[in-house]
Amino acid sequence: MKPSRFDYEVPRTLDAAITLLDSDPTAKLVAGGQTLGPMLNLRLVQPGLLIDITRIPDLTRVEETGDGVVYGACVTHAAIEDGRVPDPAGGALRRVARGIAYRAVRTRGTIGGSLAHADPAADWLSCLAALGAETIVFDGRARRTIPVATLMTGVFETAITGGEILDGVRVPRLSKQARFGYHKICRKTGEFAEAIGVVLIDPEHGVCRAVAGATESTPIVIENAAAFLPPDGSFDTLKAELGRRGLTDAFSLQLHAVALQRAASEARL
Repeated sequence: MKPSRFDYEVPRTLDAAITLLDSDPTAKLVAGGQTLGPMLNLRLVQPGLLIDITRIPDLTRVEETGDGVVYGACVTHAAIEDGRVPDPAGGALRRVARGIAYRAVRTRGTIGGSLAHADPAADWLSCLAALGAETIVFDGRARRTIPVATLMTGVFETAITGGEILDGVRVPRLSKQARFGYHKICRKTGEFAEAIGVVLIDPEHGVCRAVAGATESTPIVIENAAAFLPPDGSFDTLKAELGRRGLTDAFSLQLHAVALQRAASEARL
């Protein structure tokens, strides 16, 4: 199929993009288009206006500070994978980026687009929630932050309001003692995950956080997760906690518990 007819604009500033966004309630933002493109062709979305934000310099910025890095929303997965931008997570971001879909997708797809789309199986949602990252959104007047852990409110739904644009993502810098584990279960490389397990252990910052992603809903974020992860916790303890947090299907519960167990084992190596 082909998309329905729409107007196409390429603003050069965030203010211009927001003005266009406010002008049409059906307007959609597009950057890499790796998800929106197929949805347009299938007519799952039929915007009257498509706003291409890839020519806005602010959205490709990279700002490094002592306590973290801010990535503009249009920084691509490939830029992170190739090490063209700094990684405050000690290589964890590069590793996750390397496993997203296929190289062609990573070359076009953006970190902000992935988060804003809010697909439960998206790698960045789970990874960045575990790292304690936060998104920066802009409404033309002021910026506010939303933790990635609470950004997604439902399947393909976020806490970003209609007049806001996801401007960037801030990832905190991990200590040298930090350990990161990431395990994705999918039928073959490049497919959407059926379960994602992420574990961050950073003793210097007092963090032991676990995230179960690709749950067909919002990621399950477990703060102070040591009691539920081996060696302190048992596999049954972990399953019980995931069940308490809404994973009731037996197969899904087992799959996510295994993904988290493997991520925890990797983090403790």
